Amino acid sequence: MGNVAVLREIASGFRKREERGRLSTGISAVDRLTDGGIARGTLTEICGPVSSGRTSFLFALLSRATRQGECCAWIDAAGVFDPASAAEAGVELGRVLWVNCGGNAQHALKSTDLLIQAGGFGLVVLDLADTPDSIARRISLASWFRLRHAAERTGAALVAVERQINARSCSALQIEMRRTKPLWIGKLLRGIAAQAESRKHYKSQFAEFTASR
Repeated sequence: MGNVAVLREIASGFRKREERGRLSTGISAVDRLTDGGIARGTLTEICGPVSSGRTSFLFALLSRATRQGECCAWIDAAGVFDPASAAEAGVELGRVLWVNCGGNAQHALKSTDLLIQAGGFGLVVLDLADTPDSIARRISLASWFRLRHAAERTGAALVAVERQINARSCSALQIEMRRTKPLWIGKLLRGIAAQAESRKHYKSQFAEFTASR
């Protein structure tokens, strides 16, 4: 009977996480790729090189979340977040807590942990995209597990943005961004054609979309 009770508790936990729903990315091709967007109560990793569409992807997600009334947090490890560009992408800055960690990745991890534990945020972005790989790789799996469990408890959608996948088995969804070609209007660069690869349950799927410059 003890084992049955444990199994029922686990099943109940899965159902509760499913009921939390998803946050739309604001990009229809990516929403189809991810079965409706970024799942709440989980850790999602977004990775890719410079100019691969990472920032446009995150701004689209942040814009959709804030316009739906979500309170969001952007933990900026390298101090490169551009509020003007975010506002131009439709982000309601009044609903975003921006934490500038000035290049200290450990401060970024601590800030992320504290904010998720506090609750009240629908979306928490941990921006490690401009953190050197040698530093990002030093983040222990124990740290990633702690962040993932905090997201599960509070229901926040936790998104880590990186150059490469670091949390591995700790993340429920991994999306790798790639630039396919620049989009020009005359001599002006207006955006890029980007490709997103979703990795979940050892399967890969692809979606293509246009990322604004």
